[in-house]
Amino acid sequence: MTLRAPARQPLEGAALRAGLVRDGLLVETGVPGLVARTAAYEAVVSGIDHLVTEAFAHLAPGYLHFPPVLARTAFRRTGYLESFPDLMGSVHVFVGGDEEHRELLRRSGGDERWEEVLEPSQVVLVPAACHALYPLLAGRLPAGGAAYEVRADCFRHEPSDDPARLQSFRMHEVVVLGSPAQAEAHRAAGVELAVGLLEPLGLDVAVVPANDPFFGRAGKVLARGQRDEGLKVEVVTTITSGRSTAVASGNCHRDHFGSTFAIEQYDGSTAHSACVGFGVDRVSLALVSVHGTDLSGWPAGVRALLGL
Repeated sequence: MTLRAPARQPLEGAALRAGLVRDGLLVETGVPGLVARTAAYEAVVSGIDHLVTEAFAHLAPGYLHFPPVLARTAFRRTGYLESFPDLMGSVHVFVGGDEEHRELLRRSGGDERWEEVLEPSQVVLVPAACHALYPLLAGRLPAGGAAYEVRADCFRHEPSDDPARLQSFRMHEVVVLGSPAQAEAHRAAGVELAVGLLEPLGLDVAVVPANDPFFGRAGKVLARGQRDEGLKVEVVTTITSGRSTAVASGNCHRDHFGSTFAIEQYDGSTAHSACVGFGVDRVSLALVSVHGTDLSGWPAGVRALLGL
């Protein structure tokens, strides 16, 4: 019997997760926040990605689908390590010889820290899809600025039993770079487009001011400033009972990435940027929470929009 969540009573996280697994949408891996997705689930994700592409097609954005890893040198310049060290993931590799290999095997066979035999590689795990974009744009933008549609598999180290809080997840973002006015206009218009995309799918969403989870004492000051200046807003909905979850967001970066990566406007001044991002896995889970795990029973209009 397939799971059908009551429209006005979202399920507890454990019940939603159990239904997703039982009814063949997700497969647990034994690691909190790490799941395998089936063809049925991926069909929903593909439909959401298509809707995002259509919604922002008027920008004629360039398209880039990035790998799940980012050059360590580029990552170090984004400021992520200063702000979110608790969420990052580093890729380590084996570079030793026979003696080190024997030590690696010895340690891995017991309870010792075998990863201490490894060395940091040239890459880290991507925490946000747009971070891979900015290092590629050093130099002068064309007149009128630039727009890019970017996608990536992302990682954030926040293991949880909440099915809507994954360690490995997909982000689909639309980024605009240019003047401060262009960046702010993109964020505002993009959030409206996000609401217009999600509501016809049957999601009850709201736009709320937000801040990123900056780390430490200094992070509290950064978070307060971000919220007070209105640099970040989130589009939230209820996926599991008792909490609102962001499924999309709009972020004004001001000139942070422009100055960091030497990206200039056409007139030579530092470029500003803004992104509108969709957590496609969270949108998918929100849809299951509302419509149930039997995709064939979803409203005909929703199925048509998603191409199911």
